[in-house]
Amino acid sequence: MAYVLGLDAGSTVVKAACFHTDGRLVSVASQRTPLLRSGAGRVEADPELCWQATCAVLREAVARSGVASDQIIGLGITAAMVGLWLLDENGAPLRPGINWEDSRSQPMLDRMIAAQPGLMSDIFAVSGSVMQQGCTLPLLATLAQEEPAIVARASAAVSYKDFLRARLTGVIAIDRTEAAVAPGDAAAQSGSDKIRRLFGLDHLAHLFPSPSDSTDHAGQLTAEAAAVTGLPVGLPVAVGAGDVPATVIGAGGLLAGSATAVLGTTCMVGRVSDGPVFTPVDLGLLFSLPGQMWYRAMVNVAGTLNLDWAMQLLAPDLVAAPDGFDRLNAEVAAVPVGARGVTYLPYLSESGIIAPVADPAARAQFVGLAPGHGRADLLRAVFEGVAFAIADLTDALALAPDAQVTLTGGGSNSHLWCDMIAQVLGRRIAVPEGSEFGARGAAMLAAVMAGAHPDIATASLGLRQLGARVHTPTPGQNAAWQEARGRFAAHRKALLGR
Repeated sequence: MAYVLGLDAGSTVVKAACFHTDGRLVSVASQRTPLLRSGAGRVEADPELCWQATCAVLREAVARSGVASDQIIGLGITAAMVGLWLLDENGAPLRPGINWEDSRSQPMLDRMIAAQPGLMSDIFAVSGSVMQQGCTLPLLATLAQEEPAIVARASAAVSYKDFLRARLTGVIAIDRTEAAVAPGDAAAQSGSDKIRRLFGLDHLAHLFPSPSDSTDHAGQLTAEAAAVTGLPVGLPVAVGAGDVPATVIGAGGLLAGSATAVLGTTCMVGRVSDGPVFTPVDLGLLFSLPGQMWYRAMVNVAGTLNLDWAMQLLAPDLVAAPDGFDRLNAEVAAVPVGARGVTYLPYLSESGIIAPVADPAARAQFVGLAPGHGRADLLRAVFEGVAFAIADLTDALALAPDAQVTLTGGGSNSHLWCDMIAQVLGRRIAVPEGSEFGARGAAMLAAVMAGAHPDIATASLGLRQLGARVHTPTPGQNAAWQEARGRFAAHRKALLGR
């Protein structure tokens, strides 16, 4: 029997998982990789810690699987998208990796927009995405001003997974899913000379390799990498894809018209299409998917991050308890719909939001607090606030009235949260069986590379046979939910100016 590995390097956790080629999970391992927040909007990762964590989880996932190394036919990679990793000619990092949350480029962007008010719309017209401060091109343009000596030494400007792939194979490459959101050309699923020119990066065009397809063979595991990962020398490695495309693939969503939501650290809802969709204009993101498909996404930026933050502040006893999440759900379920008048706006990110409006200054807040409110009310408000934000994102996509939404991410493990989302959206919510959808999507890219599937669409749709848990709206609760969402909308409009 053949197996494939998927490596999923998130912003703060690296995971590796072993799968059967049909997508059934065999084993998984994870390790935290904390971000460095040094102030002034700097959000960076230590490359050596990331590499050490990668080696550790690959070793552990294979050890837990009990699979013989000669049964593993490929490794696929995904990771948090954009940001910036500057590599030298040997693939070694020249400085800490910059995470997508980083906002150091905003002062430069403010100056550019003041000089050219239509700048963001011009970029959107090519990329289909509202550009964030943490995208690769604005970060590179900022470093070219702030750290010119380091930029001058660079041979490549890539993303997180590309750094890891270079360490594994010795080959520096990028894929189409990353090139198109750098920002780049969405229709061509590639980089854009026009947008690079806007940032004055013509002289640094050599730092961007020509993009490859995600299922292409990127290289083989080197002897050095094999020694520290425990994997066999020469193991084929796929080019891979960014974490959003990989999650869509891993959730079985690579079909035109299907809607997939991610409730992880980031919160987004998107619809797959067989052509690039640039509407609504100047709102959301347009991801390129392997197999000549696209994913039009509306993004709140912060998802489960809201709950993690709230629990650390309000319920540290639950964070430390083995049954903490069960007790959390019980506390939240005991509070009536509407959180007794407390509303939470879940915009907990240093980069603001890009849907339902684009506002880099948007920040999270509680509204309606009174002396009689307790922590359960506030925690309930966080659950509801994220659900309402998901509804805002879904409305912007104009989905078919009967379209169900496939929900992935850590938040989908909460049955209570899924029930709330189904109620607020008035739609069926399907949670695919299994876990580690990003890693599974990466593994399916490796399976296609190795010839286990004819193409990535076939591999992705085949995952639907593994089943799903379904949540449906409960009749008779609409009035209370409509009142709570109306209050949320009023406070959101007051905060965002709309």
